Amino acid sequence: MTTPDTDGNWQSPYTQIRNCNNLLEKASASTLGSSIQVYIAEAKFFRAFNYWSLYHLYGGVPLVTRVLDTNSEELYGARNTAKETVDFILQDLKEAVPNLPEEKDVPTASKGRITRGAANALMARVALFEGTWRKFRNESDASAYLDMAVEAASTVIGSGQYSLFTALGADSYRLLFIDEGDDAPECILDRRYERYVQSHSFPEANVQIGASTNPTKRLVDMYLCSDGLPIDKSSLFQGYETRTSEYQNRDPRMTQTVLIPGTAIYQLLQQTEPMESWPFYPQRVYETGYMIYKYCPQNPDYLMPPNHAQQTYDHHIIRYAEVLLILAEATYEKNESISDEVLDRTINLLRDRGGLTVHLSNAFVNANGLNMREEIRRERTVELAAEGFRRDDLNRWKTSETELVKAVRGIKIVGTEWNEPIIVGIENKNPYLTPDWQNRTDAEGFIVCETAAFRSNFNPSKNYLRPIPAKQIQLNPNLQQNPGW
Repeated sequence: MTTPDTDGNWQSPYTQIRNCNNLLEKASASTLGSSIQVYIAEAKFFRAFNYWSLYHLYGGVPLVTRVLDTNSEELYGARNTAKETVDFILQDLKEAVPNLPEEKDVPTASKGRITRGAANALMARVALFEGTWRKFRNESDASAYLDMAVEAASTVIGSGQYSLFTALGADSYRLLFIDEGDDAPECILDRRYERYVQSHSFPEANVQIGASTNPTKRLVDMYLCSDGLPIDKSSLFQGYETRTSEYQNRDPRMTQTVLIPGTAIYQLLQQTEPMESWPFYPQRVYETGYMIYKYCPQNPDYLMPPNHAQQTYDHHIIRYAEVLLILAEATYEKNESISDEVLDRTINLLRDRGGLTVHLSNAFVNANGLNMREEIRRERTVELAAEGFRRDDLNRWKTSETELVKAVRGIKIVGTEWNEPIIVGIENKNPYLTPDWQNRTDAEGFIVCETAAFRSNFNPSKNYLRPIPAKQIQLNPNLQQNPGW
């Protein structure tokens, strides 16, 4: 990364913060009384949400609480500290909560508006981030923020307003992320879409044509075997000899997130029947050889032109599963221990929904030489895979400096079936030859997409924060650039 001149990650949140401040200023002068309290609360939620969008990337930022004009002294003010910024976010959320409705009280026509659950869940997310960031850097007040995370997550859980989506049986986890999961009881905050009103092209751009979302070997290896053990400890792991062997006897969420090669699914083509899917065929381009299944729609009406870029399934910004994971992690990090009772109320509910029948417990961890922290982090990684959490997690755990410098690897080629041509079951039986992967494999025979040498320049004193756009520093030198940039 280099320092950009401008960056929408900086500019866009401040645009929305100005809108929130405008509403709050107008509200303070209004004579409408209590009838507008819910809108004030929504404005505080969105102001907090946008400051959080800045904070997790840049650290402390200027806190602007009124609408500025060209003569405002705040335009040339210094940045607020990290603590001032995160405390401001949490305070806005706390003030918003009392005047927001519970989920059950939101009329059907207003579904999607901000609720108490959304504010408390965001509070839990922010507090967990701050508590763990501080803990793993030996900074003060880590326990106080972890307490906030536990309290906020417990409030959401105790409200009884949300539950995991299980209505579609064994496939519920995968279907949650496409049309079938809209308005599920797990949805705390969604970006909502509706045909002919607002649509998106996420699957076309990210998981099908182009496939910019690539599962990696690191992710795939993290899924447990069906006996609850990691692949390096389980006798059930089938290795890599065939194209599908590593998918056998695994946590079912693996094959609901990563597609088994050769599986017939609907593609973004003019077709009315499912079609075999392979890396690089017919339109899927996967550098790692692993194919994303999560977010792949299965309604052919939306896949055929001209509708293939007009998907309408909602994007889950905050879901109940995350809240359960926050409670488990914050509890453990606060106490350096976690009871089986809390595990049963959090992580084991996720395993049950996903179809992994072996529960996580202290006895299981001890008997099998596992590490509870690693297992909690594993659960978070696989449950929230491809949802945009991973970089923040590595940053707050202070493990980016050890994880991001590793080679990015994919499927095993040498000594496996991937060395052989694939005969695709389509018209004319056209042979599909495996791409020239052999020339970029490592000593173990796995594809190397990016070498460790290429990724070795992560600087712990610099790269945990992004650079503030250069033009912002030129306009206001008092901002001061983040260290190292």
